[in-house]
Amino acid sequence: MDCSTPLEKIINRCKKLGINCVAIADHGTIEGALKMQSIAPFRVIVAEEILTPYGEIMGMFLKEGIPGGLSVEETISRIKAQGALVCIPHPFDALRPSALGNSIPLKPFVEQVDVIEVFNARTMLDRYTKKALTLARKHAIPGSAGSDAHTLPEIGNAYIEMPEFNGKDDFLQALAKGKVCGHKTSPLTHFGSAWTRIKKRL
Repeated sequence: MDCSTPLEKIINRCKKLGINCVAIADHGTIEGALKMQSIAPFRVIVAEEILTPYGEIMGMFLKEGIPGGLSVEETISRIKAQGALVCIPHPFDALRPSALGNSIPLKPFVEQVDVIEVFNARTMLDRYTKKALTLARKHAIPGSAGSDAHTLPEIGNAYIEMPEFNGKDDFLQALAKGKVCGHKTSPLTHFGSAWTRIKKRL
């Protein structure tokens, strides 16, 4: 809804940067991720950012899309039913209405969480990043990093250096050994995705 980058350009950008694995997590759909997986010369993790009444939850290694608007419990249940992983993207970010952990405590669900995004390039304030990292460490949950790229230049702003893996279980073990890298995105970049959203609505 707020990105219009062709998949071929994403692939070329990843190849230029030396990225050999990428998670595609569109809002409310896995269609782009599935298509990307079929044409990319590197590993693509099919993911989706699913909007619940209290914030977003990301499903990773999905086989089917999950509709938005369901409760947190039902969304997690549907992700798990596919044998997929539950990831909490950009938690606690008070500047985003879609961040889980602001209006509902994460503690009741944390045992069902497989991954916590501990660095999101679009999270502007360090205290939200530190809070996410503290939660991940407290519960021994692997931490991920996301560019949250809505525009081509954002790809690679945040990434994980980690061992190769095969499948979701191996992914979690490799992720636990990974190193978070990258830098924050300029706040001005948000205007680009906002403009794309407006154009699509018009």
